[in-house]
Amino acid sequence: MLDAAVTVFARRGYQAASMDEIALAAGVSKPLVYVYLNSKDELFTACIRREAQAVKAAVRAAVEPGAPPDRQLWNGLLGFFEHTAAHHDGWTLLHSQARTVGAPSAHEVAAMRQEMADFVTLLIGAAARDAGCDLDHSLATAEVSALAHALIGAAESLAGWAPTAPRAFTGRDAAATLMNLTWSGLHQLLGGQRWRPQGG
Repeated sequence: MLDAAVTVFARRGYQAASMDEIALAAGVSKPLVYVYLNSKDELFTACIRREAQAVKAAVRAAVEPGAPPDRQLWNGLLGFFEHTAAHHDGWTLLHSQARTVGAPSAHEVAAMRQEMADFVTLLIGAAARDAGCDLDHSLATAEVSALAHALIGAAESLAGWAPTAPRAFTGRDAAATLMNLTWSGLHQLLGGQRWRPQGG
């Protein structure tokens, strides 16, 4: 039933999707849908919760605890992009639909994003400490968190774009693209090479 609901919500949108359509896609009667979930809102929230948990589980399963920070980030990104590519409807639901429907689903997505941002913050912090950077300074700590949130936003955007790419763009391609953009730049940043606008 949740599989059918995810597909219908992702492809039709929350407003256009009907419980009749979801019941038909699931091969069950409409009253049976209401036996398990009392309303369309509850069904949508259950779908969001399940898909968010699946994304987090995919990232956790991909990461090698104890590996160098760049390896952990690479594996986490690879797990994320391979999962979103294999579960496009689920990712569409999380990325495009959940934020427009209401508080319960938006909270689920926000919690998922925060958990991933916390993980990336730890990895960037570990890389900074390995490079001899002092993270006790409040600005440095805020900058690490800002970089982590920027990376999460970029990953989400890239996962949404990849299916529409002009050529086949695999999860591995996406992970490599983002690693080249962020980790190469991070190495320059940690080495003291900062970009500054001309004149100040």
